[in-house]
Amino acid sequence: MSNQKLLLLGDEAIAQGAMDAGLSGMYAYPGTPSTEIMEYFQASKQAEELKIQRTWSANEKTAMETALGMSYAGKRTMVAMKHVGLNVAADAYVNSAITGVNGGLIVVAADDPSMHSSQNEQDSRFYAKFSLLPVFEPINHQEAYDMAYKGLEFSEKFGLPVMIRITTRLAHSRAGVTRLPQLPQNELKLPKNPTQFVLLPSIARVQYKELLSKQDLMEKAGEEMGYNTYFDAADKSKGIIACGLAYNYLVENYPDQKVPFPVLKVSQYPVPKSLVKKIASECNELIILEEGAPILEELIKGYLEKENVKGRLDGTLPRDGELNPNLVALAMGLPSVEGKPVPSVVTSRPPAMCQGCGHIDAYNALNVALADYGKGRVFSDIGCYTLGAYPPFNAINSCVDMGASITMAKGAADAGLVPAVSVIGDSTFTHSGMTGLLDAVNDKSPITVMISDNFTTGMTGGQDSAALGKIEDICAGLGVEPEHIRVFTPVKSKHDEMVQIIKEELAYNGVSVIIPRRQCVQTMKNKNLAEKIKELGLR
Repeated sequence: MSNQKLLLLGDEAIAQGAMDAGLSGMYAYPGTPSTEIMEYFQASKQAEELKIQRTWSANEKTAMETALGMSYAGKRTMVAMKHVGLNVAADAYVNSAITGVNGGLIVVAADDPSMHSSQNEQDSRFYAKFSLLPVFEPINHQEAYDMAYKGLEFSEKFGLPVMIRITTRLAHSRAGVTRLPQLPQNELKLPKNPTQFVLLPSIARVQYKELLSKQDLMEKAGEEMGYNTYFDAADKSKGIIACGLAYNYLVENYPDQKVPFPVLKVSQYPVPKSLVKKIASECNELIILEEGAPILEELIKGYLEKENVKGRLDGTLPRDGELNPNLVALAMGLPSVEGKPVPSVVTSRPPAMCQGCGHIDAYNALNVALADYGKGRVFSDIGCYTLGAYPPFNAINSCVDMGASITMAKGAADAGLVPAVSVIGDSTFTHSGMTGLLDAVNDKSPITVMISDNFTTGMTGGQDSAALGKIEDICAGLGVEPEHIRVFTPVKSKHDEMVQIIKEELAYNGVSVIIPRRQCVQTMKNKNLAEKIKELGLR
């Protein structure tokens, strides 16, 4: 398969690179723009033949911990998530810097600058910097493939997890990728140090010193691998440091892709301080181009004590949103090329729920049932149902992070807002909602939890839901009284029945769970799901 060329998404290039490098396990929870990594594994005949483990996890934390367990056993593994998913996995991710790895471990963090499908635009490099872990940031699809392929070897060489940080444009664009030779999977092998993964303070203190001792070695290795590259030029009036995809935005402004100023391309961290000091000493000013937060810009200003460093902090580039060639052109003092304005006949419109979606009928019933109590009582979660915030429903009052609907409803009820309602999807419930429900049960909180069950992870494309066929048993196991676990089918013909059930549970002075259950209309052609639904006796 060596030298075979494939046309791949950035996500798919990472998946193929890891697969070709002898990966044994892939773990993830769906989240745009990272979802296609796992989907590529699941659709791959190569992954099937190699018996690569590749099922969706309940959330990003369980995915990270499971990948760490496979690494413990000596196998190569990868875990993928979007940037806010790294918040969920942070406990395991940060501590994995202290445990280190046995088999190679890659953590893919897919960031979403401009918030195309996210509630913030945080930069995952902060987590790596905080944890003192290495990062690869590809400029194109071939580098994405190569970094996944070589990153596993790098991980094993230094005994540390490696982050591959990508952004939306690379994740969801296509380009040709040349494959490298297929490597065999690692044999099962336990750690040489039997206490390596035991983070008792006496052990962790020793291993933290080891982590610190690896920083200079990783920086030197970054220069040797060639991903951090210095391109000299005659005009020293300014120098440009371009990180990851921002390098492409820079060279697109020059027809021959030859920039007349010195350029330092940064695609691997820790930051190559010697190269940074070289370009800083030779150039009158520096312009820092990085997709996301001004992390490198702040570092450079700190250890160079150089005032003429320009970027996102001084307004040379916008502080928020994605970069693009035009923004880089303006920062370089070049003319920008603007497209024709969008015709006035084209107006923007908010996204909407699909026609025939069960969430619609559930919200219509909920709004009627709550009419006597007034507005401001519904705490929602992250999923298709979050669109209930828009007209004509105007049905929800919050959406903060995965699982927050239940805990925020509990907090509001504790403050005296009774009744308080939580709206959460089936997949989000098993991702992050179960622990909040346990808190509510323990305190006998007067909240009504609506778990909208459409048998799938609908917002990200219909992936498997870990909750399928289990919701009632989970709620009962957590202590919700069986008579206050109510299930109905959200359809117009049952509107009055739904309203009555919701009203009864709103009036209950305790924890109640309502489950509107109807299959997502986008998964109706999924034969495997249809068989599972039939087997479980769901409707």
